[in-house]
Amino acid sequence: MLLKQHLNMADREKPSEGLQLSQEWLEAADCRAELLQHLKDQVPQIFCLKKELSPLEEEELTHRRLLHPLECFLFGEDPQEGRQKLQQGSASSQLCGRVFKEGETVYSCRDCAIDPTCVLCMDCFQDSVHKNHRYKMHASSGGGFCDCGDVEAWKVGPCCSKHDLGAAAAMVTDEAVLEPELYERAEKLFRVLLRYVTDFLVWEENFELSAELQPRLKDNAYYCVLYNDEHHSYDHVIYTLQRSVNCDQAEAQTHTTLIDKEGRRAVKRGTLRSCQQAKESIRSNSEHISLQPLRVEILHATVMAHQSFALRLGSWFQKIIGYSVGFRQAFCQVALEPNADRDRPCLISRLMLHDARMYKGARKIVHELIFGSMLMDSDFKRLFAIEFTKHYKQLQKDFISDDHERSISITALSVQIFTVPTLARQLIEECNVIKVIVDTVLELLREHLDETNRFFFLGYNSDKFSRIQVIFHDLRYILISKPCVWTEELRGQFLEGFKIFLGFLKCMQGMEEVRRQLGQHIAVEPEWEAGFTLQIQLRHILAMFQDWCSSDDEIMLQAFKECHSTLIECNNQPFHKEATDFYMCKHILRARPYKVSQEPVSIHLPISRLLAGLYVLMWKTGVIDRLDNPECYDLIQLAEHPLRCVVLAAQVTAEMWRRNGLSLVSQVYYYQDVKCRDEMYDKDIIMLQIAASKMDPNHFLMLILLRFELFDYFNGNSLSKDQDELTQWNRLTEEMLFLLIAIFGERYVPGISHVTKEDVTMREVIHLLCIEPMAHSTLVKSLPENENHETGLEAVIAKVATFRKPGVSGHGLYEVKKERLMDFNPFFYHYSRSQRSKAEESQKKRRAQESNDKALRPPVPPAFSQSFSRIVQILCCDVFIHILRCILQRPAEDRSTHWTEAMIQRALHLIGQALVEEKTQLESGSVEDVTFDFSLKARTVGSEHGKSLFLLLSKIKSLPSLEAQKDLIKWLLQMFEIVKCIREKSSPTVSVSMDTTKPEESSQDKEKAERKRKAEAAKLHRQKIMAQMSAMQKNFIESNKMLYENMPETGTQEEPVTSSESSAMEQRELRITFGPLRGPTPSEREVLTCILCQEEQEVLPLAPAMVLTACVQRSTVLTQCRGRIPANRADGTGTYPLFMPPDLAVGTHTGSCGHVMHATCWQKYFEAVQNTTRNRLHAELIVDLENGEYLCPLCKSLCNTVIPLIPLEPLIFNYENAEIIGQHLTLPRWIQVLAARIKGLKSVMQDNDVQMDGGSGSSGTTCLFGDGQPDFRSILAYGIQESRKFSDGIAEMLVVCATTVHRVGLKTAPNELCPRVPLMAWNTCAFTIQAIENILQEEDKPLFGSLQNRQIAGLKAIVQFAASQRLKSSQGVIQRHFADMMGVLLPVLSRKNTPSILDVDFFHLLVGLVLSIPSLYQEEGIDLQPSAVSSAFNNMYIFHLVTMAHILQVLLTSTDFPAAGDGEETEEARLAAELYTTVLLHTGRLVPDLSGGSVAQRVKAGIEPFLRSAALFFNCLTGVHPPEELFSAPVSSPGQMEALCSYLALPFNVFQLFQDYRDAVSPMLQRWCGSPSITKALQGKTQTIRYPRRRNRLIDLPEDYSALLNKASHFQCPKSTVDERKHPTLCLVCGAMLCSQSSCCLSQLDGEDVGACTAHAATCGAGVGMFLRIRECEIVLMASKTRGSTYPAPYLDDYGETDPHLGRGNPLHLCPERYKKLNQLWQQHCILEEIARSLEVVNVMFAFEWQLV
Repeated sequence: MLLKQHLNMADREKPSEGLQLSQEWLEAADCRAELLQHLKDQVPQIFCLKKELSPLEEEELTHRRLLHPLECFLFGEDPQEGRQKLQQGSASSQLCGRVFKEGETVYSCRDCAIDPTCVLCMDCFQDSVHKNHRYKMHASSGGGFCDCGDVEAWKVGPCCSKHDLGAAAAMVTDEAVLEPELYERAEKLFRVLLRYVTDFLVWEENFELSAELQPRLKDNAYYCVLYNDEHHSYDHVIYTLQRSVNCDQAEAQTHTTLIDKEGRRAVKRGTLRSCQQAKESIRSNSEHISLQPLRVEILHATVMAHQSFALRLGSWFQKIIGYSVGFRQAFCQVALEPNADRDRPCLISRLMLHDARMYKGARKIVHELIFGSMLMDSDFKRLFAIEFTKHYKQLQKDFISDDHERSISITALSVQIFTVPTLARQLIEECNVIKVIVDTVLELLREHLDETNRFFFLGYNSDKFSRIQVIFHDLRYILISKPCVWTEELRGQFLEGFKIFLGFLKCMQGMEEVRRQLGQHIAVEPEWEAGFTLQIQLRHILAMFQDWCSSDDEIMLQAFKECHSTLIECNNQPFHKEATDFYMCKHILRARPYKVSQEPVSIHLPISRLLAGLYVLMWKTGVIDRLDNPECYDLIQLAEHPLRCVVLAAQVTAEMWRRNGLSLVSQVYYYQDVKCRDEMYDKDIIMLQIAASKMDPNHFLMLILLRFELFDYFNGNSLSKDQDELTQWNRLTEEMLFLLIAIFGERYVPGISHVTKEDVTMREVIHLLCIEPMAHSTLVKSLPENENHETGLEAVIAKVATFRKPGVSGHGLYEVKKERLMDFNPFFYHYSRSQRSKAEESQKKRRAQESNDKALRPPVPPAFSQSFSRIVQILCCDVFIHILRCILQRPAEDRSTHWTEAMIQRALHLIGQALVEEKTQLESGSVEDVTFDFSLKARTVGSEHGKSLFLLLSKIKSLPSLEAQKDLIKWLLQMFEIVKCIREKSSPTVSVSMDTTKPEESSQDKEKAERKRKAEAAKLHRQKIMAQMSAMQKNFIESNKMLYENMPETGTQEEPVTSSESSAMEQRELRITFGPLRGPTPSEREVLTCILCQEEQEVLPLAPAMVLTACVQRSTVLTQCRGRIPANRADGTGTYPLFMPPDLAVGTHTGSCGHVMHATCWQKYFEAVQNTTRNRLHAELIVDLENGEYLCPLCKSLCNTVIPLIPLEPLIFNYENAEIIGQHLTLPRWIQVLAARIKGLKSVMQDNDVQMDGGSGSSGTTCLFGDGQPDFRSILAYGIQESRKFSDGIAEMLVVCATTVHRVGLKTAPNELCPRVPLMAWNTCAFTIQAIENILQEEDKPLFGSLQNRQIAGLKAIVQFAASQRLKSSQGVIQRHFADMMGVLLPVLSRKNTPSILDVDFFHLLVGLVLSIPSLYQEEGIDLQPSAVSSAFNNMYIFHLVTMAHILQVLLTSTDFPAAGDGEETEEARLAAELYTTVLLHTGRLVPDLSGGSVAQRVKAGIEPFLRSAALFFNCLTGVHPPEELFSAPVSSPGQMEALCSYLALPFNVFQLFQDYRDAVSPMLQRWCGSPSITKALQGKTQTIRYPRRRNRLIDLPEDYSALLNKASHFQCPKSTVDERKHPTLCLVCGAMLCSQSSCCLSQLDGEDVGACTAHAATCGAGVGMFLRIRECEIVLMASKTRGSTYPAPYLDDYGETDPHLGRGNPLHLCPERYKKLNQLWQQHCILEEIARSLEVVNVMFAFEWQLV
């Protein structure tokens, strides 16, 4: 009754009343009070009623009684007229502003975007210039909006064609757009309503309604409201609701789904007391499951009503502000205007500050409102940004406490504000946003500070910590665009923020220090992930701070000073001992002792590394000259901690810290990994290079030895014999030498040498490709990214590598160019140990293949810049020579425990570096100016004792233990000579180098000549052996000539094959498969090997059974009615499977992988598989044991049965007998004999299923075929023989296979006695042949010559299995099937339900008739079958009858005849026209003006697939070789039709059949055409199939993947009104777009809930499906409700790689070869096989619910 009152009131309220009401509000003294009064009266009558309205009714009432009057008030007139006026006076917005939903595809231009956060929606991207640029695409996490039209977001093309900048020029200010009165009304209305919305969205449970909204009578009607959280699962909430509010499971599920989606749900309405009880019950029940109870509130019904309307007003606001810029500005003005009470924030700030307490639905409305208003206007965007920054710390604290995802948090809006360059700089100047952000992080991490004010993350909360990390993104956004112009205000505020940031880094400097564990292993692994997570987050921020500093000299100087002073203040890991003097090679170093192996050390040194980066930038920009008192900056002392860190990594590598566990190993790994090395390891090397450039080289090396704890070892003071200690020293020496190689050779840093970033990237790429050829994605992962996620790879890759395109699998690879190999450094400092080993092996192998020596020489490095030029002196100082002499002395003196080959290799590399440096300096300047004298010292120091470096090199050259380094030592000795010649100027450098390389070249020539001589000798030896073997073979044949001549042919049933040439020639010519000229079946002895026991056995009928693995499956590959699968009738009635419909709706395909086993071996294997697989985790996903599935033991193909191998019967055809029989057994006579036999058998068996009246049958037969009535046994007179006998094993396997085919094909329970078992065997034989013919036609391959071995073996086995099936079935059943099938061709045998010739597939009928006709020869107690001659005639007449019926089928269904040629009418054309005319007359249609040539052409095209299938079938059945043309020529080549006709005993002019059999066929033709179903079909009342049938293939896909994404973006789920499209999925078989993995599209299949794809596959592909998940860019293969797998999509990027889940986001294009492979996978019925293989490879831990896809 109440509902009717509401509707009646709504009906009475007319639009004019809305205007009248709005006028009253305008004239009222207190407009706000009047508006609120109206809301107080109306809102509770529409929302949250006891009996809820339907959504449609609620919306209609809301519009009429609330929104319409408000719009009337706003416009001051009818809203429709007001909107029209606005549209005439305003232009469309320049900004797109589309808010992205979760999963929606967005695009970013790598060429034009200011930063990666600048994105376009699908529609704007398609209409923009960026479509032809280097773009990236990815799925949005939701919450952002399209940047189209934002000139600050794009370097080029800021607008698409729809949001062109021309629109911006037309836009004017609000004063011009809106009249003052309209603007004033808008402000007034917005002020009231926005405050109303705010009050109710920030509502707390204990709030009371204001006086203006307090109802006159307060009902005792309350709601118990349950809120969403992320602590409780779906099942927990459902369980709690069922126990607390007495609802059933379905209702609880509905509540839970809506709570998860909207954020809250009223789960109970009642009195306050009942709601409080429900609340307590919910809290207590949820507390039992989780420590935290569910959030529940009790709200009065009136409050709930106002909250519901407040949400509705949010979307109304969006609509209104979308009408005009003026409305938008009025709204922003109201939202941002300061509160009268200065202590309270503005309305929008109130909403932001309460965001974490709001539920999902309210948050979504508020965020979209902000997007559509303040973020669309630059001025208000700035004001909003200031408000956002003002409350930033509180918002982040709320977010940390919140448990919802960031995508639905107000903090996610930071990306829209902080990434705008001008806005970011204004926020730095006005709010010091850098300080705000860093302070926020510091405050949130303050609890993790230890007593030394450094971070210590033991026992940290990972969820909270991951939320804090997000704040670093905001700092990165602020710094993403460095300023071009610095103002004093910007400088001051930036430096202030930088100081705060240094304070944060100070808390990290030296944190989480470690001490070497001695004695026992560490008890508890220390926490380390948090520290490195911070480091990874800071990586880009540190780089961006340095970039900002380098853009202004003043900033650079001040930043360096601040960084230095902060570092000095740090007191981490101080010295505990006083300075001591250390002596080596007459040099004294005064240093304070510190042993990394004994003292604490930290890997975290961000300030030291930042200082190193700033120092290099100062040299690069020249600012260093402006530094006051540079000598006061003790950079040597500041390098102490980075040196300790490097030593720590070296000692960990030397396994000195094994007892400290994996945590330290992991830290060292990340320290040098690509994710962290830029701001960790690399900066430490730079700091050591800075120290090396400042220190005396001898002192620097002594300090290195001290910290590596090798000083005493190289000073000769340590003579330990402990093997472990010696091993440690050796490993440390290796690492120390590697560090020296890096300090001297790693110059590819802008500022340290004169290189560019491009040079640095090129060097990285070269060294990566020297490991092995790599894919583009692998290279990108191995290169460091900048703040824009760019590696710079594309700019350099073409210069250093060549691209090798992928095939149908794999991916494209880059290979390093040969000329770039000269830059290869085997000790490249970014190599891991395994990478270094691989690269060295790869390059040595390459040099060996090119017949070069294996020496991996150090490359020529770029020259150090002036400030770092002193570093080279390290390699010619006294201590360095001493170190090298000590190292080389050990192998020279054969002290094997004191050296390793790796140590020697590094020492040799250092010598090579020194010689290359010396040679470079000598060549670029005069000898007198060069102070680098390594070669001189190497020759002289120690020469008096014969222990100079040069002499030691000469000595170790011949050591067998250093054979691998022999080439490198040779090259070093040559380099010594070259440098000596340059110094002495004894001869030009070129000639010296040539002379010195002669010995090497001559030795190489000798080696080449020796290898060639050995190869020739080996070749001659092989030829001699082969000649001897050939002679022995000939001698054996001659001596055993009689044996070879008299060897009998085995396996023939008739007389042996004659050896006369004429007979052989005659047989070769007779390549006809049946009829009186049938060719012979050759004798072929088939000996096969069992893949299980490896024993050989000949395939014989009476031998133990050999079986072929096989998989039987239902298929719709050939269907002509996609999506319509006929239901199997349980009672067996209906035409299928006796008659296959011509649309081939669903068939049964049997495929085989071609592997053979003994039947007994297979049975044992299958039992073993069943026993072992049952215990395997999720085994049911791979094989269905209950349905007999298993994996082939050899190739792991999925199988579910075996086919017994039955050999062909070899025979020589008796042509004389055939000629005699042929004279008597004409077609009319054959039909009479057949009819008499069928009638006689039926009377004998007393089978009344077919009602054949004796009189009518006799008269009909006499009428048709003459007076002579044949006898019941006349058929036996034309030739019989005994049926084939099979062994028990073969007989058993025939039953096994037939039962499986029947069970799978009809989806029924196994029943070997079912009369449909033989029918299904024949059907699978026919369908499999048709499927193979379809593939051959699709690929245009020869009919016989191109089949794979497994296809040939499988096809022969299936045909012989189907032919033998009659022997294992009741002969009466087979005879009845034959009679029923023959009724289609012979009207005299037809029954009531016999289909017309338009309703059957004639190839299935042909197979069934040919394989069942031998059953007519069965006599009581005697197993007989027709003789070869009888079979030849039977097969010929059946085939001719079927062919004629099929020709008629083609004619009746054809409407599109080809155009006639201009030539003379042939005999074929005449006969075709005559036949067509006859058919038209019989069907009562007019004879069209159509040439016979057109009819003939149409018919031949229509019957050709049938003839090809028949040729395959009879070849496998009889074994008669087909003509050569069918072996070699493609199916579409000329002459194929003639070859087919010849092989199938047809005249080349197929219409001649109707003439040859005119007497017999003419009456049948009339009966065929007179069928009522044919009349219906010709009248268009039933659908008919055209011939040749449409060949199915997968749908056409667009070349550009973005077209598919565009299609997905416009897809709307047909069952859901909510605009959420998370997984649009495309069926590649039929092109249907489905809503995958979504609850809205669940449906019932066999009583179980299944997803859209599973349900679709059941109807589209008989359970098998191939789908493309568009947003994930991956193929899903489905085989049943429980099985599926993913497969790479056929789309590749420009680098030849697939991109699952659009992880890389590169443009994708269709690869035709891969899509063709997918098409073949489907057409060849290999999807099940592919799924099983993929699941077998992947170890499935958690089963995926494929049925819900």
